[in-house]
Amino acid sequence: MSQTAIPTVAPDHQEMNICAGTFVDRRSSDSQTSNHGTERRQFSNAHNDLSADARELALAIDQYKLRHRRRFINYEEMLSIVLDLGYRK
Repeated sequence: MSQTAIPTVAPDHQEMNICAGTFVDRRSSDSQTSNHGTERRQFSNAHNDLSADARELALAIDQYKLRHRRRFINYEEMLSIVLDLGYRK
């Protein structure tokens, strides 16, 4: 009869990296401050072609996202930003 190899359970990758001393927790506060306190943005100059009013709205939304640590906002949040800017129906 042939012997069947018994599969072994390998430790997860994170555990292996910690044991090897190579694990880097990219979520730590040290890695976030390496950007000199700024948050990474995908489109940093996307507001250049906007009208003054649209740029004001875009900047207000960006500030809201930063303040509330949100990547995306819902319609209720957008409405509150627009109302905070002084727009009325």
